[in-house]
Amino acid sequence: MSQFNRRDFLKALAVAAPASVLHIPNARAASKAKVVVIGGGFGGAAAAKYLKMMSPTLDVTLVEKNKIYVSCPLSNEVISGHGNLKDLEVGYDGLKKRGINVVFDEVTAIDPVKKSVALKGGTALTYDAMVLSPGIDFNYAGVEGYSEALANGDMPHAYKAGPQTLVLKKQLESMPDGGTFVIAVPPGPFRCPPGPYERASQVAAYLKGHGKTKSKVLILDANDSFSKKGLFEQAWKTHYPDMVQWVPGASDGKVVKIDAKTKTAYTNFGEHKADVLNVIPPHHAGSIAKATGLTNEKGWCSVNMLTMESTVHKDIWVVGDACVHGDLPVYAAPKSAHSAVTQAKVAAGAIIAKLNGQPAPVPYFVNTCYSIAAPDWGFSVVHVYRVEEGKLIYVKDAGGISPIDTPALAATRKLESEYAIGWLKNIMADCFA
Repeated sequence: MSQFNRRDFLKALAVAAPASVLHIPNARAASKAKVVVIGGGFGGAAAAKYLKMMSPTLDVTLVEKNKIYVSCPLSNEVISGHGNLKDLEVGYDGLKKRGINVVFDEVTAIDPVKKSVALKGGTALTYDAMVLSPGIDFNYAGVEGYSEALANGDMPHAYKAGPQTLVLKKQLESMPDGGTFVIAVPPGPFRCPPGPYERASQVAAYLKGHGKTKSKVLILDANDSFSKKGLFEQAWKTHYPDMVQWVPGASDGKVVKIDAKTKTAYTNFGEHKADVLNVIPPHHAGSIAKATGLTNEKGWCSVNMLTMESTVHKDIWVVGDACVHGDLPVYAAPKSAHSAVTQAKVAAGAIIAKLNGQPAPVPYFVNTCYSIAAPDWGFSVVHVYRVEEGKLIYVKDAGGISPIDTPALAATRKLESEYAIGWLKNIMADCFA
């Protein structure tokens, strides 16, 4: 099987992953149960949809504060002008048509003992099972001088797609030729491991495409390596020679302080003046997870590897970016849209099995991640995981990464850039339609 055919197979597998748990016998207990899903991103939307698909009479309520969801995947292309934010937006009408009760409100408290959820609007919900998919929040204190006010003002991190994405785009457009765009990358784990490096690539693409070839893109990184490193470095050498510079943590790349007025980033031993300073602060699980007592000392939610159920509070399943699924730094599912969706499907099957007094199905997990480093230049990584002795491990000979050296390199990269767009359309439909 060719590499691309294998990837297509794996993408299909990710969508079909719950097929083995769709036919769960004796659904009487599940049919009477109430399941509350908190968070309407990829993980929460997929969980709500597949819960309803697996058990149509199940009472499923999705709570989300925003009426429109904006995809983070492909949002870096908006910054470069190669994408449109409107194309990344989706509503919840598809889930409503499936009989899911969609409530646009904000969760203020979760009581895991009473199994109740308090909403800002005054409503209280009860549940037999809960799926928590709150995404990430930011530790602004992790970078001295940075703040939420700055992020929502003149120094957006743009690591949640939306208005900040457009502000950063305008700042890039205003940058003079010969200027410096500085990206500060937080220590891992963080949402979308290749995201900062794709952003650097897209910034360089904009600068090159608009004749600002004297400009520089400086990546100040708290980490010593990154996802798809060889592929990104190849892209930079091919498309942006001498324009993109990466400084790892071991070479004093970690930003510890910024001066917003002068747009200066400070590392332990150096300082870097920017024309545009893009600070991505450290991450932790969405704040409601911490308030509920679900997070560990590092700020993430620990889960049962097989079912995604919280190891702290029973009958709460945590999926998506908020959880730590596997052993860092190597054998762990990345915080990605695809990981969130497959985790959600596994959680849905486990919930219905538990409600019916049955053992949870044996799961497989899949992650597919595309990056676009230049116009018509994309690449990807695919991993399939299983659980063995309580640990998440790679399935041998499944998945893979785009080759560095391959015949017809440009044509291959162009094809993968097209796959990236198709992948997003498919996963959006899988979650929200």
